[in-house]
Amino acid sequence: MYRTILIPLEHSATDQAILAHIRGLAKMMESRLVLIHVADGFAARNQKSLDLAESEEMRDDREYLDQCQDELRHEGFDVDSILACGEPAQEIVKAATERQCDLIAMSTHGHRLIKDIVLGSVAESVRHRTDIPVLLVRAKALP
Repeated sequence: MYRTILIPLEHSATDQAILAHIRGLAKMMESRLVLIHVADGFAARNQKSLDLAESEEMRDDREYLDQCQDELRHEGFDVDSILACGEPAQEIVKAATERQCDLIAMSTHGHRLIKDIVLGSVAESVRHRTDIPVLLVRAKALP
């Protein structure tokens, strides 16, 4: 049913919620996994237009993606990763479409009302921009 699953990662502790959840589903479905992190700092958003070098943050993000990818490969998953730059929801939907993903699986913080209005919600934006099914797993509150 789900041949290719896109997993947006934030490079934070909340990623563990979706990574833990998706392992069983991906094994059962024999799914290919595509990890994506969208760098959205100044250098990342303007890298191409201003011909900027990769920032330290972007190098750290790439290292994190490689680490997650290696861990999943070691567990037997067919996995690839993407470090995208720009507006997160837009880049997630673009990658899901380009990679012909059947499912987008992501963690959410579980903000409510005011925080979502002020901070916005990448998950909510992704959900409204795509026809691809979106699986949301709420991360546990961090101490």
